[in-house]
Amino acid sequence: MRFIFKTDYGQDIRLARHGGHTFCYGALVLLLVAAPWLVPEYWLAQLTFVLIYGIVGLGLMLLAGFTGLFSLGHAAFLGVGAYTQGYLTTHGVPFPIALAGAAALSAAVGVVVGLPALRVKGIYLGIATLSFGFIVEEVFARWESVTGGNSGMHLKSPELFGVSLGSGQGFYFLCLLIAVFATLAILNLLRSPTGRAFVAIRDSEISAQSMGIHLARYKTLSFALSAALAGIGGALYAHKLMFISPDQFNILQSIDLLLMVVIGGLGSVHGAFLGAIFLISMPQLISLTKDYLPPVIGQAPGLQSVVYGAVLIGFVLFEPLGLYGRWVKVRTWFQLFPFYRKGLFKRQKSFTKSDRLK
Repeated sequence: MRFIFKTDYGQDIRLARHGGHTFCYGALVLLLVAAPWLVPEYWLAQLTFVLIYGIVGLGLMLLAGFTGLFSLGHAAFLGVGAYTQGYLTTHGVPFPIALAGAAALSAAVGVVVGLPALRVKGIYLGIATLSFGFIVEEVFARWESVTGGNSGMHLKSPELFGVSLGSGQGFYFLCLLIAVFATLAILNLLRSPTGRAFVAIRDSEISAQSMGIHLARYKTLSFALSAALAGIGGALYAHKLMFISPDQFNILQSIDLLLMVVIGGLGSVHGAFLGAIFLISMPQLISLTKDYLPPVIGQAPGLQSVVYGAVLIGFVLFEPLGLYGRWVKVRTWFQLFPFYRKGLFKRQKSFTKSDRLK
């Protein structure tokens, strides 16, 4: 059992709470750096997709997990970043500038979409973002002079300082570097007054407003930052596939992204990457087990959707804290054994009187 005695405020907001955290995350980074020499090329490509979806998941986690604003059209931000990157790079703009442009344009679109969040919330906000996703998908399909329409758009391999990164090891290290910087940025943001304002809005808008938090400013900022990270992920996604089309950024993609953060664990930075691992590995696991299932089940065209739905229902009913929540419970069990209480993580209703009367 580990006891941490905090004696100052700086110790409370430190990134690594103790030496064990520093060792574990350092070992993880070293393992990821060595991955190109440890795993085959196919699994390295899957790990690259995990990093890309993890970046997008960080943005959606900031919006949904830490600010409490759900988006059912987040794939639109992914598409804006992808098409912006494709358009700029095909017109000779250097890769870093194009990546910054994709993030900036996605953030600008996020500000526009965030405006309805000032007046609506809950299911109505979900409907508004869902409508936005349909609109953007139609724009991608109709604006043929920029996006190529339904014929799609081809992209070149990214170049950084004159060196072509291709889509193998070089591109993997680029995605790893961006994922590490994005994670550190989100962690530092959550330790700042801005991040604490996001969490206060999530817990109770009335209480946050009574403490002087400007709801409109912080909600719009949350949408902008979330969209910017989605735009960066979309740019990397486009370069990885080397081809993009409007049907890659439809409502199903948005649902997959929301599924990713819910199963990973809402309100946790770890959950973004755990959800990305689930999203990438689940189709592989389904493909591997198809041969061992009866043909009427294994060859069914909707098997993957059924499995996704069943897993999501199972997590919502039995583990609402997601994969990271389950890991926290297992870790706590080992730390407190044999003094672990069964009801230690039992959810309790805590609300203010103003919230109860709404």
